[in-house]
Amino acid sequence: MPKGIGMCSYKITVPDYPMQGESIFKSAFKNRVMAKIEVTYDYSITDAKLYVGEAKYLGKMNSDSDDEVNSSKAYETAENSVIDKRIKEVARDLLIDEDIVEFSQAEFESKLLKEVNDLLKNKGVNINFLSFVPIPEEQTRQAIDVVTAMKIYESKGLTDIGKAVSSARAGATKMEVVVQKDAPTDKDDK
Repeated sequence: MPKGIGMCSYKITVPDYPMQGESIFKSAFKNRVMAKIEVTYDYSITDAKLYVGEAKYLGKMNSDSDDEVNSSKAYETAENSVIDKRIKEVARDLLIDEDIVEFSQAEFESKLLKEVNDLLKNKGVNINFLSFVPIPEEQTRQAIDVVTAMKIYESKGLTDIGKAVSSARAGATKMEVVVQKDAPTDKDDK
């Protein structure tokens, strides 16, 4: 690449099968609600020349295609610079208008997939599917639970009971118990 003229060329081998990637980052929903985001995806290289043009470091001169320099580590780096960057960019733009309480994961994944693939089309890559999982902080998760529970209480005409339960739950102490099993002794074996 480009086509060889004497010694002035090198070979780059790209996989012709779907590969997996993941991206983890923080982002803000509507009203500055922060959450950790975990995205896993499956992608295919649809145009090797476009892809290598974007991730130029994938090919090393005078290296065998099975050489260590052309390993999966190089593709991980390419994923980070080509794919993950676009996913983060699009997700952050879309999330700023999303209410975390009303968030529809399936609808968001469809919208994100379409917009990211539109950006990646001229990079020689297509994301086949992706999973987008927001993980809010503990206090945000509790607030989401309260809002959801209150909607249920209200739908059943139990608003006052819902308020009382939420208030009691908010004041309750949270305890975690960890039981550690000891290693068996010689006496236990007999």
